[in-house]
Amino acid sequence: MSPRRASRLPRVTHRAREALYGYLFVIIWVVGFALFTLAPLAQTFVYSMHHVIVEATGITMQPAGWKNYTRALFTDPTFVQLLIEYAVETLASVPIVLIFSMLIALFLNLKFRLRGVFRTIFFLPVVITSGPVIKELVAQGATTVPQIAQSTMLVEFVEQLPTYLQSPVRYLLTSFILILWFSGVQILIYLASLQKIDRSIYEAAAIDGASAWEAFWKITLPSLSTTNVVVAVYTIITLSHFSENKVVRYIYSQTYVIQGGIGYASAMSFLYFSVLALILLIVYLVLQSRARKVSA
Repeated sequence: MSPRRASRLPRVTHRAREALYGYLFVIIWVVGFALFTLAPLAQTFVYSMHHVIVEATGITMQPAGWKNYTRALFTDPTFVQLLIEYAVETLASVPIVLIFSMLIALFLNLKFRLRGVFRTIFFLPVVITSGPVIKELVAQGATTVPQIAQSTMLVEFVEQLPTYLQSPVRYLLTSFILILWFSGVQILIYLASLQKIDRSIYEAAAIDGASAWEAFWKITLPSLSTTNVVVAVYTIITLSHFSENKVVRYIYSQTYVIQGGIGYASAMSFLYFSVLALILLIVYLVLQSRARKVSA
C-alpha cells in the first residue's frame, strides 16, 4: 500500500478503538444468548400458553390461553406466598450485601501484611457455594446461628413488629451467614473500583483539611455510584437463581405434576421473571436517585 493511499484511510481514534473492543466482548454474549437461550425461552412461553401432556410417543399440547397464569396468581396460594417472601427477602438482603461488601473492600484496599490471604478467605465462599455443597450445608444448619435466631428476646422483638416486617427480619436472623456468603464477587468488584480512584484526589482533599470520613462521603461514595448499581444487579440475580431458592424449587416440583405439568411450570417461570425484573427496576431507580443526590 502506497503512503499516499494509506494517508487517505480514516484514522481510528483511541476512544473508537476502545468502543470497538467493548462491542467485540459484548457480541460474544449476544451470539451465545441468541443460540442457547432465546430459542428455549420462546419455547417455554409457548408451553406456558398450553396444557402440555408428556406421553411415551411425544409431547401433546392443548391450547390453554392465559389459564396457567391466572391459576398461578389467583388459585395457587403457595406460589403467591413464595413470590411475596422472595421479593421481601431479596429487597432485605441487597442492602446488607452491598454494605458488607463495600466495608470489606475498603479494608482489603489498605496496605497491610497477609492482604492476599484475607482476599482468598473472603472469596472462598464463592467456590464453596456450589449446588450439592451448599445444599448439604443448609440441611445441616451451617448457614444459620441458632443462638441468635432462637433467642427469647429477639423472638419477642420480632413478634412486636408490624406483620409486613416480621418475615424479612426473621429471614435476616435465620439466614444472615448465608447472605454474607454471597459477597465474594461483590467484594472483588468494589475492590477493583476502589483501585481505579485517583489517589491524588485524596491527597488534595487532605491538603484542604478533609478528614477520612469526609473523604469517604465526598470522594469514595460518589465514585462508587455506578459500582453500586452493578453489584446490586449481580446480587439480585445471584439470589434469584440460587439452587436453594424456594420459588425455583417449587416451580421445579410442579414440572411433572399431572394437574400442572410443564405448561403450568412455564407460566410460573415467566411470572417469577416478571417479579425479578420489577425488583431490578426498583433497585436501579433507587440507587440512581441516590447517586444523583450524592453527586449533587
